[in-house]
Amino acid sequence: MRRLRSLPIQLRITLGSLLVSGLVLVGVAGLLAFQIRSTTAASEQTLAESDLAPFISDLQNNPDETPDKPAAGILVAIREQSGAFLRNTLPDELQAHLADRDLHDHAFVEAGDPDRDSQAPTRRVTSAGTTYVVVEEHITTREGQFTLWAARSTASGDLTIMALDRSLVVGLVVAFLAFGGASWLLSSLSLRPVRRLADSALQISRDDSRDALPVSRAGDELSVLAETLNAFIARLRSSADHERQIVSDASHELRTPIAALTARLELAHRSFGDADALEREIVAAEASVARLSDLATTLLELSRLDQRVGESGERPRSTAGELTRELLDAVDRTRISPTASGIGIDFVVDDIADPESAYPISAASFGRICDNLLVNAVTFSPSGGTVRATFEQEGAEEDDPLLLTVTDEGPGLPADFIAHAFDRFSRADDSRRRVRGGSGLGLALVRGLAEQAGGTAEIDNRDTTGAVATVRIPKM
Repeated sequence: MRRLRSLPIQLRITLGSLLVSGLVLVGVAGLLAFQIRSTTAASEQTLAESDLAPFISDLQNNPDETPDKPAAGILVAIREQSGAFLRNTLPDELQAHLADRDLHDHAFVEAGDPDRDSQAPTRRVTSAGTTYVVVEEHITTREGQFTLWAARSTASGDLTIMALDRSLVVGLVVAFLAFGGASWLLSSLSLRPVRRLADSALQISRDDSRDALPVSRAGDELSVLAETLNAFIARLRSSADHERQIVSDASHELRTPIAALTARLELAHRSFGDADALEREIVAAEASVARLSDLATTLLELSRLDQRVGESGERPRSTAGELTRELLDAVDRTRISPTASGIGIDFVVDDIADPESAYPISAASFGRICDNLLVNAVTFSPSGGTVRATFEQEGAEEDDPLLLTVTDEGPGLPADFIAHAFDRFSRADDSRRRVRGGSGLGLALVRGLAEQAGGTAEIDNRDTTGAVATVRIPKM
């Protein structure tokens, strides 16, 4: 089987076609040969019976007369009950075979009896190298009981069958070769579009700017294959473009804090004699390092989320009570952050049907969702504004998902930015921000963590002012 799989497809198709056609041809030839032999045997028996029929009729109609002498070439024998032959043109060797039979073993019937068999008993006898079809008949007349034989040589029929067998063998070989050639030609024609697809794919791999694979208008399986491959190539190109964009954006994001850190370190070198100035530069450098660390951590988490897409295994698990406590901790962390100065942060936690019910997300991941949504809301809130986090169960049933909603009172999001808000490194206009900074990865991480738990993440503008971010976490 392994050797067969290693063969080219065209050769496998041809061999398979030859195997099927060979079985069909052999079956048809066997059936035809059997039919010819049956017909020949029936014809020989009919001829022998026709040779015997005039003598049976003669004995029935003229029982007191000796039957007429058989014509030349007619092999018949008529024997009385006493064993004497009235007529006998059978060869001596064949006659010896017939004489061995016991007359008393035969059932004699009256001529014209309705119980008389419509066909006389028939057997094949080989004598002196010649095979005969022998028809035997037993009749009873008023003159006594008679046994009649008629024999026909099968030589001519055997010669005919041998000639037909040779013709069948030659025909089988010719048909087999014709099927093989036709299968090879048809498989070659059928695989030609596949070869064209392979050549086009090779050209695309060498030149990324080339168009997609050609799609025929036939609407057959190859057209579906070409369309599927084109969609696959389009996804690969989109993914490659996306990765290149991510690398470019990440390089840009990393370059800014690295440049700031380098500048701060140079200033720190110059401030060795001034303790206060040196402390300021070190604190500023620490801020740049913290930004670098946060960016690297977020990129690592997003990379891990991408690697876990499609993987199976044990899913994380947290209760509704644990997620509630994580939200409260996130609110406390945001309140004490420097960026939240002058911003009010409120939270509302509605009663949940079953605080011990399990949800497919870890408390740490849910904390990251809360941190990013709260920091994002604070970033876009004006001084004196309020950020509100609401955590509740969507619906009255125990199986309904948990719903986290974070709202702010900022200027809202541009309409053309909402569709791309969760894309990596996507950021709204800096003029709408209260605090500059951010890498544009927070919302991407929120969506990745929510979708990993089987939930959703959405963001939109409020009816009044500000934006609202919503995360749903389904129950396990």
